[in-house]
Amino acid sequence: MKSILIAIIAVALFSCSPKQEAAQAPAPPALPVSTVLAGTQTTYQEYPASVEGTVNVEIRPQVSGALDKVFVDEGAFVSAGQPIFKINEQPYRATLNNALAALHAAEAAAGNAQLEVDKLTTLVANKVVSDYQLKTAKAAYQIAKANIESAKANVSAAQINIGYTLIKAPVSGYIGRLIKKQGSLVSPQDVDALTQLSDVHDVHVYFSLGEKDFVAFKEQYPGATLKDKLKQLPAVALLLSDNSEYAKEGHIDMIDGQFDKTTGAITLRASFSNSQGLLRSGNTGKIRLSLSHKNALIIPESATIEMQDKVFVWAVADSNKVTKLAITIEGKSGNNYLVKDGVKAGDRIVLAGIDKLQEGAVIKPEPVATDKTVAKN
Repeated sequence: MKSILIAIIAVALFSCSPKQEAAQAPAPPALPVSTVLAGTQTTYQEYPASVEGTVNVEIRPQVSGALDKVFVDEGAFVSAGQPIFKINEQPYRATLNNALAALHAAEAAAGNAQLEVDKLTTLVANKVVSDYQLKTAKAAYQIAKANIESAKANVSAAQINIGYTLIKAPVSGYIGRLIKKQGSLVSPQDVDALTQLSDVHDVHVYFSLGEKDFVAFKEQYPGATLKDKLKQLPAVALLLSDNSEYAKEGHIDMIDGQFDKTTGAITLRASFSNSQGLLRSGNTGKIRLSLSHKNALIIPESATIEMQDKVFVWAVADSNKVTKLAITIEGKSGNNYLVKDGVKAGDRIVLAGIDKLQEGAVIKPEPVATDKTVAKN
C-alpha cells in the first residue's frame, strides 16, 4: 500500500514539472567576409591590329622588255642596292649607240659651222663678203651647238634606260612573291608589280579605337595636346594570332588626323622593334592597351551573382544580416571586377556561399585578408 502511494506521488510531481525547452535554433552559417577597399588597378583592352614594315615598296619595271634574270628567291632578305632583276638590255644598248652616233655627227657639224664662222669673219674684216653672210654662219653654228646638246640628252636618256634594265633593291628588306618569272615580258604599265619589298627591321602596327574608347583613352594621360599625350603613353603589347605575346614592347607614336566616316573609328600606330625578323608585313594580331584606374573599388568576380542582366553582391550589416545590392561594373582585371557604384569603400561583402543566402539572413562573418580581394597598388 505504501509503495503504491509513493508511485502516485511521483507521477503527480512529474506531471507538474515545466516542459523541456524547445529545440535550439540552428547556428548561423560561417561565411568568409571581406571589406571593400579602394586602390589603383590596371585593366587591359585588346584591339585587332595589322602589321606593316616601316617601308613597303612595290618593285616595278621602268622600261619594257624580257626578264632575263631573277637574282633572288621569294622570301629572301636583300640589302639596299642589291640586284634583284635583269631586263634584256640589247634594245636599249642599240638605242644608246645610235644616240652616241648622233652626238658625234652633231659635234662634227658644229666643228664645220665654227670653221665657216672663222673664215667669214676674216673675209668680212677685209670687206670681201657682206656682214649678212657672217651672221647667217653664226646662226648655223648656234644651231649646231644646240644639236649637240640635244644629242647629249638622247645619250643620257639611253644610258638611264640601260640602267633601268638592272633593278636593284631600294631598301633592305624581305622579298615577297615573285609575280613574273624569268623569260616573262614586263612593262611599266603592268597591273601587278614584279614583287614587294618590306623593310621590317622595325614594324608599324595599326589598330583603331571607337569614338567612346578614344575619349577614354585621351582622358587617361596628362598633356594639353595629343602630341604631349603621346609622350606620356605607356608601352603596349602585341598579341600574335596564336594569342602569344610578342617578346618586345611597342610605343604608340601616331594618331590619325580624323575619324573614318564609314567605321566611326580612328587609327593609331604603334612601332615595335623587329631585329630578329619574326614579324612580317601582313601579320595580324591584337594590341593590348593598359588603362589605369585610380581609387577603383575592386570586388572578386566569385563574390558576385548575376540575375536578369544585373550583377549583385551580398553586403553584411553591423547586425551580421545580409542584404543584396546591385553594382555597376566598369571594368575587369583578372578575376576582379572594378565597381563604379553600388558599394563604397569600407562595406563588407560575402565572398563565398552566396548562392544559398536569402535577404535578411544572419551569418557568422569569418574575416579574410583584404589583399586577397584588393590588388596591391
